[in-house]
Amino acid sequence: MVGLIDCDNFFCSCERVFRPDLAGKPIVVLSNNDGCIVARSKEAKALGIPDCMPYHQMMQKYSDAGIIAFSSNYTLYGDMSRRIMEILRHEAPDVLQYSIDEAFLDLSGMGKENLKKWGEGVCQKILRHTGMPVSLGIASSKTLAKVASRFAKRYTAYKKCCFIDSDEQRIKALSIFPVGNVWGIGRKTCRTLMLYGISTAYQFASQSKNWIQTNFHLPGIQTWSELNGDDVIQIDRLNGATKQSIMTSR
Repeated sequence: MVGLIDCDNFFCSCERVFRPDLAGKPIVVLSNNDGCIVARSKEAKALGIPDCMPYHQMMQKYSDAGIIAFSSNYTLYGDMSRRIMEILRHEAPDVLQYSIDEAFLDLSGMGKENLKKWGEGVCQKILRHTGMPVSLGIASSKTLAKVASRFAKRYTAYKKCCFIDSDEQRIKALSIFPVGNVWGIGRKTCRTLMLYGISTAYQFASQSKNWIQTNFHLPGIQTWSELNGDDVIQIDRLNGATKQSIMTSR
């Protein structure tokens, strides 16, 4: 099994750790030199503020919305990310950091019967120790784990951990998941799929292997395999690598 831990609105949540009075209020984080919006809290998203909107336009259009803006603080974000990853390395057999706010967990050898309860406990521990809300998706492949994490983030009934552990659950989840939101499917590919009448992840996953191989290159074939439960995508480790997740430029 594979887990995908995803921090909820990471930059905004980092700012709220030291400003608990901002809970429930719309906040945004700005790019270098405060040019445009790079992160939005769920309250800011609910107002309709788009990603990458210039800051001056937001101030003009949403002047009465009580939005609080923060300049980017990459030192803070990097430190919070490190704390979360340290907790994960104590809790999971193996951790593969994918970005500053995401990590894949290799859960091989852990019994399926206890994974849901274990996942809920990990999310609670991270929140308790760092103040950061996170969501966890668990499935048989990385792409399915990504899908599961979206459900964990969106629906409170999952208690921050969604576990897709049967083919029935996989089909049910993919049937209501937009194909354009699938990890690895970009805008161009999404438009192509729409022309074929494919709008959900399940419609894509249910196509024949021959059709997929005829119409897509390796990334598309791998995504199709992953949606059908096969863990085939390989990711380079970021732990200890020279590649950096964030940077400051002027």
